[in-house]
Amino acid sequence: MADPAPFDPAWFNRRRLVIDSATESCSVALFEDDVLLAGECLMLGRGHAERLVPMIAALPDKGRAGTIWVDSGPGSFTGIRVGLAAARALALAWNARVLGYQSLALVAAMAHAGQDSPTPVDVVMTGGHGEWFFRPFDAAGQPLAPLVSLPPQDVLARLAAPLVAGSQADACAAARPGVEARALWPDARSAGLLAPGLLSDGAAPAYGRAPDARLPAAAAALPA
Repeated sequence: MADPAPFDPAWFNRRRLVIDSATESCSVALFEDDVLLAGECLMLGRGHAERLVPMIAALPDKGRAGTIWVDSGPGSFTGIRVGLAAARALALAWNARVLGYQSLALVAAMAHAGQDSPTPVDVVMTGGHGEWFFRPFDAAGQPLAPLVSLPPQDVLARLAAPLVAGSQADACAAARPGVEARALWPDARSAGLLAPGLLSDGAAPAYGRAPDARLPAAAAALPA
């Protein structure tokens, strides 16, 4: 899966609302430049649509900001759509700019934040239909390979970093002794850890795998 084009760095340090509802966790945060003004993170599993807007409304100034960052995935199809819809609606109301980041990149940044000397990290998150999302990152938090969704045994065969982070980190460490594990989920309050180059304009969804629903072969062959 190709990465989206990077955004203009001039938009990085401004008041920004961060929305993250792509995974089991649901979080929001309001930043002024690099200062976290307020935020909340809940482990919901489900029900993001009902909880997200009240969480934003509870922020100072009801979360109003000139820039909105949103987790574009991969993760839950519904969670991704909820976050993107909220970000786009608020951006329209506030005449704000929407920037997207990927969930695995934030998890990698969070894993590095606890290290005195950052090392490469493999991020492994729960995917759909029993698969896991996998992406390796270098010590600076930059991706080393494209995002993939694979069966667990195939992900385990690709692990190469001394640290694995994400919702499936403990499962990876149990199967690969000697690997350090950090069970982490994306948290909007940690979004300031992301490097500017890991954000993109427009926040196109990153589902991480092909859609389950497909057009019948005859319909797919029809001219556009």
